[in-house]
Amino acid sequence: MIHPRTIVFEPEAVSALFEILEIMTDQLMEGNMHSRWDTEAVFELQMRLAGVGDGEPVEMGIDDAALLLDGMAFTEVMSVDFTFFQMVQWTSDFITGELRSHWTEDEWLAYVGR
Repeated sequence: MIHPRTIVFEPEAVSALFEILEIMTDQLMEGNMHSRWDTEAVFELQMRLAGVGDGEPVEMGIDDAALLLDGMAFTEVMSVDFTFFQMVQWTSDFITGELRSHWTEDEWLAYVGR
């Protein structure tokens, strides 16, 4: 875990993050995305979020957040033809802001540039 943070998410945010991880898991189980996502990291993060109760903190690293953001981007692209695409975009914007806010811009730049 890189640059760990203890974060308390709103229940709706935990639900949205878990939904993204379920989509990622489905893709991995179908044999897709193995070259893009670390299967163990996806399952480990899914287990960590599954145990989060209402208002309870969860420890996440910037690498966990980046994994979720990538899964969310995949979900958004795959949803472009659905009638509820605007809701997917709104949720993506909300989650992106929520996840990115726990690390500085310099930390994000350093992580991406590594």
